[in-house]
Amino acid sequence: MNVIERGVYRGAHLYSLTPMIRFKLDLGALEQWPSNLLPGFTERLLAFLPGLHQHGCSFHEPGGFVRRLEEGTWLGHVAEHVAIELQSLTGIRVTRGKTRSVRGEPGVYNVMYSYQEEDTGLLAGRLALQLVDSLLPPELQGVRGLDRIYRDEDEPALQGGFDLQSALKALKYVHRRKALGPTTQSLVLEAERRGIPVIRLDDQSLVQLGTGRHQKRIRASITSLTPSISTDAASDKDLTKAILSDAGIPVPRGDVVRSAGDAVRAAERIGYPVVVKPLDGNHGRGVSIDLSTPEAVTQAFEEAARHSRRVIVESCFTGRDHRILVVNGEVVAVAERVPAHVVGDGRRSIAALVEEVNQDPRRGEGHENVMTRITVGDHARGVLAKAGLTPESVPELGQVVYLCDTANLSTGGTAVDRTDDIHPDNALIARRAARAIGLDVAGIDFIAPDITRSVRETGGGIIEVNAAPGFRMHLQPSEGRPRNVARPVVDMLFPRGAPTRIPVLAITGTNGKSTTARMVGHILRANGLNVGLTSTTGIYVNGDRIVEADASGPWSARVILKDPTVDVAVLETARGGILREGLGFTECDVGLVTNVQPDHLGLKGIDTIEDLAWVKSVVVEAVHRNGTSILNADDPMTVGMRRRAGGRIGYFSLHGGADMPDFLREHIEDGGFAVVREPGRGNGGEIVIHEDGDSIQLMRASEIPATLDGLAEFNVQNALGAVAMAYAQGVPVNIIRMALSTYTTSFEHSPGRLNVFDGHGFRVILDYAHNPAGLQALGDLILKMRPRHRRVIGMINIPGDRRDDDMREMGALATRYFDEIIFREDPARRGRRPGEIVALLAEGALSAGFPEQRISLILEEDEAADLCLRMAQPGDLVVLTPTDVEAMWQQVLDFRIPPTSRFEVEIDRADEQSASWKRSA
Repeated sequence: MNVIERGVYRGAHLYSLTPMIRFKLDLGALEQWPSNLLPGFTERLLAFLPGLHQHGCSFHEPGGFVRRLEEGTWLGHVAEHVAIELQSLTGIRVTRGKTRSVRGEPGVYNVMYSYQEEDTGLLAGRLALQLVDSLLPPELQGVRGLDRIYRDEDEPALQGGFDLQSALKALKYVHRRKALGPTTQSLVLEAERRGIPVIRLDDQSLVQLGTGRHQKRIRASITSLTPSISTDAASDKDLTKAILSDAGIPVPRGDVVRSAGDAVRAAERIGYPVVVKPLDGNHGRGVSIDLSTPEAVTQAFEEAARHSRRVIVESCFTGRDHRILVVNGEVVAVAERVPAHVVGDGRRSIAALVEEVNQDPRRGEGHENVMTRITVGDHARGVLAKAGLTPESVPELGQVVYLCDTANLSTGGTAVDRTDDIHPDNALIARRAARAIGLDVAGIDFIAPDITRSVRETGGGIIEVNAAPGFRMHLQPSEGRPRNVARPVVDMLFPRGAPTRIPVLAITGTNGKSTTARMVGHILRANGLNVGLTSTTGIYVNGDRIVEADASGPWSARVILKDPTVDVAVLETARGGILREGLGFTECDVGLVTNVQPDHLGLKGIDTIEDLAWVKSVVVEAVHRNGTSILNADDPMTVGMRRRAGGRIGYFSLHGGADMPDFLREHIEDGGFAVVREPGRGNGGEIVIHEDGDSIQLMRASEIPATLDGLAEFNVQNALGAVAMAYAQGVPVNIIRMALSTYTTSFEHSPGRLNVFDGHGFRVILDYAHNPAGLQALGDLILKMRPRHRRVIGMINIPGDRRDDDMREMGALATRYFDEIIFREDPARRGRRPGEIVALLAEGALSAGFPEQRISLILEEDEAADLCLRMAQPGDLVVLTPTDVEAMWQQVLDFRIPPTSRFEVEIDRADEQSASWKRSA
């Protein structure tokens, strides 16, 4: 077996709307060895992973996958299920998977499965292949390319055989390092249950809930609403006590000290027993309680000083240790915390009893399980020593032996739910303490002999107020009822009915994406919204470009969704990002497909126009049920997407009146939504909105400057799509009309899309027509403009990753529109040899009968553009199709018409260079 490549789908993608990991697997000779032909394979696999019996597979019932194994299935499919099961054995809930053969590549499969945490999922894929390989006959074993899935220097599976326990240990280790902690995870799950978008912002616990302007952030239980000054106050235990004492809340007396001697003197002044702890510690680190001698205080000071330069000595409240969780001023959970301990049986040592307690499956490392394993370290030995015990001591039957001074779960303690038992006075004290410190989420450490009675009667009170309290003890108490404490936090961040996400308007298609996206953004800005826009020229926020790049992929989309100033996202969505990692969003409000033309074929397994339509359809499949999918009614491949599109279906079409397609007429007559160019006055006709049986005449197409008086039909079509998107999003008709009447083809409005310059005595059009369909649309406009111009000069290019036939077609197509053609090459030839692209373009032009003497081959973009500009005479039209849009526009602006003699010399030199390239081609 050989792993060819891998990908991580982080959003909706070709195979599912949920995130998945994919690796491309070449089975090689194993294509001839399905599972039923491998003696003993199924039995050995099920012995390793008996949980596979529960996998339903295509039968959708337990045992379904086993049936597939027995009937015979290929090893890529087996690896998919093993990767899912390995994750399940580490406590990760994943179930979905798919394995699909790659067309045209026998024995090659795309193996896909769901994941929660990316690195853990990738390692599961690597381990799955290692496990499957270990069960094969020796002559068939061997997996290459495992590092393409996940690189692990420690090789979690042993050489010479597969060690399941080592594999699971490695998975748990990676998951523990990379996965969210229980507190953050509980908030994320609660948000997801409500349909609130979740974006992880770092490798730790910083998470964004919601998008754009409506977002909130959390780090564990610290939220966007948590004041920094309150967090600082809570971390200063002495300040906390002073604030609480001033509020009439019972707290222990205490002093802050800097030396062991000061600690002893403070203890004697306060009165024994005392507590010694770091002033700004957490998780119970360095805390010693119930100290009754100067020697014990001195030793406790040294322990606390390891965690903080300042140490607090305070009176010791007697009673049971409770954690009261206060959210938004209300008590939402109470847990009684019991320090790590064992109960003697009169036969075994303390160490043996600890080992038995740690066998409880609810205990794990760190915060991964309900409880944490107990460790017998220096602190535990010190606690035992105070009781006159050692780890080797054998306690009597029923004797409780404590191994820690504090009751924190992180040190092996347990928690008992007491939410329903707390006395109203105690709850009031906790609420007032949280408000006094100013925390929206507060963990109140409360000592009380009996939580059901008021501490005003029994004694006790608050010993600490904690910012960022952990939720584990409330979510999964050792005893008692679990409490969904994440719910009130999310309620606080997003009150019922409050918006959680900004609208997402996504545009895909072969041609017209950028212009349509810019038109939509222009309309929405006119409606008073702060627009985040992604396109091939960059990322824009309210018109300001913040990133200069080809920004039509998922990363760019996430940049916009993370921006706290954005009201609405308009996202140009290209095929490359969809294939690479899916969409950059979970769902969209409006999705539009401009058209599907044969471009980018032969790349990444997309060989036919049907394949390309499948890729583009992902955008409208991601439209949520209350949204709108908008399809080009004039494009059959786009119309075919209506069966998979989400939300209501809307159309846009250039063909109204008698030319309207029958299906579109029926759609409108049934009350469907459509934006159509109807016959009317002037060039371009009338733009009419149809919905619910009504028709709204918006404006004449010629009133949109970007249509060049209605002649640029492709921009009329782009305007129809933009109108449909804006109207579907609820923008008033008068705003749409006003905005489009001010939308021009200026470089500022739409760089590289039909930009016109008339400053040199001849007209220059700059347009990013980079494929045959785009050139044909531009060419139709050129034919309409030709009577106004003496001669048309064109600079033509096509990206190097297109097929040879596409390049020849582009060259032949250019001959329809231009009198002089300069073929040039993309600066990034994408694997092509210098001169190869222009040779193929010229071949296409010559095959169409175009005169060779009117063809020039210039490799460099700026030199080719310079030749076009120098060739131009008054009355000519120069059409430039750039790669570097900004540089070429600046070149046009900076161009100066040379003197006649110099002009002739330059043309001669260009002709010589072009002739040289023709000879070499």
